[in-house]
This record gives sequence, C-alpha cells and structure tokens, in this order.
Amino acid sequence: MNTAPFSFELFPPRNATVAARMPDIARRLGALGPEFISVTFGASGSTQDRSLDVLKYIRETTTVRAMAHLTCVGASVASVSAVVNEFIDAGIVDFLALRGDIPQGVTAAECFDELSTAAELTQLIRGIRRSRIPGELAPVAPGANRWRLREHRDGIIAVAAYPNGHPESRDLQQDLDALLAKQAAGANLAITQLFFEADDYLRFIDQARSAGVTIPILPGIMPITSVARLRRIVELTGEPWPERFADALDSCNSDAARRELGVAQASALSYDLLAGGAPGLHIYTHNRIDEPVEILGRVGAISRAQAEAALIEPNTASTSAQAFAEYRMLLRSH
Repeated sequence: MNTAPFSFELFPPRNATVAARMPDIARRLGALGPEFISVTFGASGSTQDRSLDVLKYIRETTTVRAMAHLTCVGASVASVSAVVNEFIDAGIVDFLALRGDIPQGVTAAECFDELSTAAELTQLIRGIRRSRIPGELAPVAPGANRWRLREHRDGIIAVAAYPNGHPESRDLQQDLDALLAKQAAGANLAITQLFFEADDYLRFIDQARSAGVTIPILPGIMPITSVARLRRIVELTGEPWPERFADALDSCNSDAARRELGVAQASALSYDLLAGGAPGLHIYTHNRIDEPVEILGRVGAISRAQAEAALIEPNTASTSAQAFAEYRMLLRSH
C-alpha cells in the first residue's frame, strides 16, 4: 500500500440537513488517517460560527488536526485577532491564511484595509499563536549546558500556491515573490489551487525551488463529476479550460458515467503527482465521503478495509451493502 500522506477540505454546512451529517462526515474521514482536515471560512467571517462548529466536530470525533481557513476580505487586525484567539481557545491552532477573492462588483480598496495580503495575515497569525502557545526550551546541542527557545513547530500555518498563476498576477515571478513572502512571514506549508495536468504542478515545483521556496507544497485534488461543476471551478480559479476533459464529460450519457470519469481523472492525476515526487495529496471533498475514498483507494493511500469502513452509512445497512458492492466492483476493474 502507498503510504502517501493526504488531507481533506470541508466547508461549513449551508442547511440543517448537511449540518446534522457533519459530525459523521468528520468522523468517517478522520478515521482514514489524514494529516489534517481544513474547514473553509466565509469572507468577513460570514460562516465563523458554522466553521468553528465543524472544527470542533473534528477535534471531538477524531484524533486529526483541525485547520481553520482565514481570509483578509473585510477583515481588520482586531477582528482577525479576535477570531484567532477564539479558535485557539477552542483548541484550534492550525490555520490556512488566504488573501481571499474579491467579491463581484466590489473593488480591492473596499475589500482590504489593514490586511491586504496573505503574507500579512500569516505574520499576524504567527504572532498571536507564538504569544498564546508557550515555547519549549531545547539544548543548543546534545549534551550542551546552554539552552534556546525551540521554534513553535507543532502548529501549521498553510498558504495557497498557484501552479498556473494567480488570476491577478502579472507573471510567474510575481507569484513566486508572493509565495516567498508568505514563507518569510512564517508559513510552513503551501496547498495549491486546482489544476488539470501533473506537469503544471511539477514545473511549478521546480520553479519555486529554484526561487528559494523550501516549504512543502501539497497539490490540491478535486474530483469534477459534471460540466456545471467544471465550469464553476474554471470561473473561480481562472484556470485554462481543459478541452479534452470537458469534451469527455460532455459526451457521457449518465451521471454515473460522469462520476466515474471525474473520479478516474482525479485518481490518474494523483498517481502522476505522487510518482513525480509530490509530498502528499490535499483533497477538496465538497463534504462528500465516497469520491475521496475512491481516489485514495485507487492510488493505494488507504487499505480496502479502511475504504469499506468509511463507506458505512450510520443505521443504513442496505446502503452500506450497496456501497461495499460498488467499491469492490471498482477495485476489480482497476
């Protein structure tokens, strides 16, 4: 079995039905052994309470790190400080620092005031965390009688990276400079925006390393199972339209065929990334369990037993049996 590390992204529930399922989603994904589970955070703190609830579910139902997203949109130093302190009080010490997208019909000047870059947000989070979480003394060298303050290495401050460039960047150098600034501000992990070709990521890694970026850069993976979702993702990210994949999705005659194609494409991409040296996979789940489980099962990151256990729906034996049967069929066909 491939032992590649992996992680997940969840978003706060938009309705009561999904909210009721969130503890179970967190528990079942957490049981797979991810490095962390991140939870998105609406602009200007619009989902703060719901995001914190999901983060608490992760802490209470799993042994996995819970990572909170934060953005600069509509945020002040005081408001971010209050949120970070609230999260730390709840035991959430890992963060993903993002500038955030400018809402449609709004200017950058209206969106950003005291905090306008992810590097500034990273620096603020790092400062608050260092003041709240005690450091530890460590010997300067084994057996030495002099001591120094150990760096706060137990927490993650992640940031975003853009293999094909941020939509607002002038050129590649601006993207690399931005990532270097985030690293200098205290980021110790980067997670990429979605992309469609392994070479996009591998080329970007070479460029980032040559520029001096040393932090791990995780590729972001999303199973895209409909043309509508693909169109929405391309609109949000500014990625080039993937003609071949879009045509293949469009030619499918059923939702089941489109789902299979989307999962297969994400799995094949994951294979190539891991073979090319990616340090792991970060899966954008859309709050689903089945698709991430299938991807991880196909690339060998989880065992068959783990996959089958994750597909068990609470109090629905017939659904579980059907899920098991479908998953076994998939394993036999790959």
